[in-house]
Amino acid sequence: MTAEQIDDYTGAAALLDSLPAAQWILGNRGYDADWFKDALEKKGIKPCIPGRKSREKPVRYDKRKYKRRNRIEIMFGRLKDWRRVATCYDRCPTGFFSAICLAATVMFWL
Repeated sequence: MTAEQIDDYTGAAALLDSLPAAQWILGNRGYDADWFKDALEKKGIKPCIPGRKSREKPVRYDKRKYKRRNRIEIMFGRLKDWRRVATCYDRCPTGFFSAICLAATVMFWL
């Protein structure tokens, strides 16, 4: 959990070492950084991250895989239907994670 004004790179750098084994990873334009993509490739993970519009050279990525990202966005949208999750009432990361687990469990059974 980070403050809202913290950029995505800070969280990505902190979690990079604890990433599980995967073939590829999806990310939005906010994660378009050469150092991040290089670190993923060193771990054997193929990044599927489109380049920022301000890049001089376009970045190649698998557009078919990237379109699957909408499933993840829909899941986060459904989690944010829960007021406690959307407003982050819990100051403790453990309590916040518990609220997310409870919401995900109820959504699975409905």
